[in-house]
Amino acid sequence: MLLYFKGCTARERLNSISKSTEEILKIANVDYEVLDNENCCESVLLRTGFKEEAKELMSKNIKDFKNKTIVTSCAGCYKTLKEDYKDILGVDLDVIHISQLILDLINQNKLNLESVNDLNVTYHDPCHLGRHAGVYEAPREVIKNIAELTEMKNNKEQSRCCGSGGGVKSAYGDLANSIATLRIEEAEDTGADLIVTACPFCKLNLSDNSDNLEVLDLSEFVLKTLNQEENLKESFNKED
Repeated sequence: MLLYFKGCTARERLNSISKSTEEILKIANVDYEVLDNENCCESVLLRTGFKEEAKELMSKNIKDFKNKTIVTSCAGCYKTLKEDYKDILGVDLDVIHISQLILDLINQNKLNLESVNDLNVTYHDPCHLGRHAGVYEAPREVIKNIAELTEMKNNKEQSRCCGSGGGVKSAYGDLANSIATLRIEEAEDTGADLIVTACPFCKLNLSDNSDNLEVLDLSEFVLKTLNQEENLKESFNKED
């Protein structure tokens, strides 16, 4: 059974991401379930140095993941569930990121994406999904099924951080904003119509610091195409 693990940010603060993800799964006729009382994966506790507290809470989550394939919206959840649960608890969970699942559904002809003429997209690599977990191509291949992809100067292994992860946005807000501003400037330099990323933390901080470019999570971007909205390119343009 596929378990959709929403993650705290997509569940509580940016629920358009979790709603878009669930809608995509329904369109593709994917049988899935969600947790009625989903707990945090404990990524933030781990990144901010509370390893023992995180370990205790992670242990309580294991029962919810037994015999499940877990799909996540959040890069931090993906890295934590796939790598940290194994390193800390010795539990090898079956985890995929939503970008990987969407690409599989496209390749199986379960999602019919509409190409948007002359739409230029740049992609921001989340640190936990990219450098930490090595997932670079799946989100890019999904984007290429819809639009032209133009890379920022720093991408993949060399990508700049969005400034939001590891508790930085909560503890050092000005620093987080300055890092995000640099990334937005890189995106603007590409001439792209919008930024797509694959992590709620990245969307949150980049959006907070972008005046001209819209920032979308990959699931939101894909759902807009599946819904075949009129004037798709115009709908992606924040300035309009």
